[in-house]
Amino acid sequence: MENVVLIIHLILALGLIGVVLLQRSEGGGLGMGGGGGGGTSGRPPATPMSKVTWLLGGAFVITSITLTIVTAQKSAGVSVLDRLSATPPALNQSDVPAPDLNNLLPPVEGDNAPLVPTVD
Repeated sequence: MENVVLIIHLILALGLIGVVLLQRSEGGGLGMGGGGGGGTSGRPPATPMSKVTWLLGGAFVITSITLTIVTAQKSAGVSVLDRLSATPPALNQSDVPAPDLNNLLPPVEGDNAPLVPTVD
């Protein structure tokens, strides 16, 4: 269910991006665009592209809310703290073996002494 709604949501998002990019600029955003209509009303008539934009936008909001509800129901009763306590305990310092520092750097010619004194 969640995957189907997610795929529809992504298709709607791409469609909404495409429809918005195809529309002609109506306002004076950044001083550009074709704004100056001769009508007396402040609102231009609804074009088919603007209706499609509203339709895709509404469907996008509905799928967003649906995804939120589905995800909330899926994770109901699970706390972040519960997930943290489910992780395995960390190793103690005594459980971690000490690194062999003699193998970190290649030996210098003529120098056979170990880089770090070894304790027997």
